Amino acid sequence: MLELDTVSKVSNGEAHISDVSLRLESGSLNVLLGPTLSGKTSLMRIMAGLDRPTRGRVLSDGRDVTGEAVQKRNVAMVYQQFINYPAMTVYENIASPLRIAGADTATIEREVARAAELLRLGPYLQRTPLNLSGGQQQRTALARAIVKKAGLVLLDEPLANLDYKLREELRAELPKIFSESGAIFVYATTEPSEALLLGGRTATLSQGRVTQFGSTIDVFREPVDLVTAQTFSDPPMNLLPMEKRQGLFVKPGMRDIAVPAGLTELADGPCTLGFRPHNLSLRPAPGTTPIPARVMVTEITGSESYVHLIHEDQRWVMLTMGIHDIDADEALEVHLDTQHLLVFDRDGRTVRARTTGA
Repeated sequence: MLELDTVSKVSNGEAHISDVSLRLESGSLNVLLGPTLSGKTSLMRIMAGLDRPTRGRVLSDGRDVTGEAVQKRNVAMVYQQFINYPAMTVYENIASPLRIAGADTATIEREVARAAELLRLGPYLQRTPLNLSGGQQQRTALARAIVKKAGLVLLDEPLANLDYKLREELRAELPKIFSESGAIFVYATTEPSEALLLGGRTATLSQGRVTQFGSTIDVFREPVDLVTAQTFSDPPMNLLPMEKRQGLFVKPGMRDIAVPAGLTELADGPCTLGFRPHNLSLRPAPGTTPIPARVMVTEITGSESYVHLIHEDQRWVMLTMGIHDIDADEALEVHLDTQHLLVFDRDGRTVRARTTGA
C-alpha cells in the first residue's frame, strides 16, 4: 500500500500540491484525472521519490519513505514523452530492468517474449528505437515497465502520442495487462473518457488539490461538488443558474422545474443545475422541460451530432444521435431531462449527486 499523508509541495512560493491524502492499495488501478497544470505530474513525482514534499509524509506499506530516493524504491515510470535507450535494440531496452536485477538468461527471454507479445513488438525486437514509429517506441517503454515487476507503476499520459486506433486498443488492454501483477498502478490523464474506460478508482485534481477519490463510476455519477463535476465532464458540464423557491426551481423566461423528491437539504435561494450533453434533446419526452436556446455551431461525427448552444450567457453542448445539420444562429427549443440533474448549492457543493442516474 502507498499512502500520502497531507502532502504539500511549494516551489518558489507557488503551491503545486496542497494537503493531499490518498491510500492506494496493492493490486489497484488508480487514475489521476485533471486538466493540464492541475498537479498530476507533481503528485506522481512525489510518489516516485523524484521530489520530496514540502510538508506531509509518503508511506509504503506503513514505512515512511518520504526522503528515500527513487533509486531505492521499486518504481517504474512511463511518460507521455517516451524514454528509451537509443543505442540498444528493442529487446535490450525491454530486458534492461531484468539485467540490472541480475535475472538469468531464461527468465529474461521468457519475460521479454511475454511483454513483446502483449504489446505487439515481436517483429521489432532487433530494431533500435530510432527505427521505430512513435507508437512502437511508446510500447517499448510500456513493455520495459511491465517486465520490471515494480510495486508501483506510474503512467503519466502514456498514450497521448499514439495514433487513435492503437490508443483505443491499449486503453482497453492496459487493465488486463496489469491486473495480475499485484502492483499499484497510477495513471494520469486529462480525459474523462479515458478514466471511465480504465475503471478502477479515480482521484480528481484541481489546482493541486484532490477534490474527490473513489470508484471511477461513482465519482463520475456522484461528484461531491461542482469543481469535480466539471473536471469529470467532456464535453463540459452544462450549467443553469436558478433559484429554489419551496418546491420549484425558477428562472424568468423559462418553465419552472419541480425540485426532485427528497432534496430537503437545499435551502431556498440561488443554486445551479448541472446536466450532461446527452441530457438535452431536440424533441420533447416525458420528464423533459423546454428551454429556449440559439445554435452557435454543429459538429457532426457521423453517428451523432454535437450542437453547441447559447442560452442567455450560458454556453451548452447537446449530444444527439444521428446527423443534424442545424444552421448557426438558428433559434430553437431544446428539452432538458429533469430526471438526471446534478444540483449544487450556492457554495458549489452537491446537494444530491444525482436523481436516478447521470
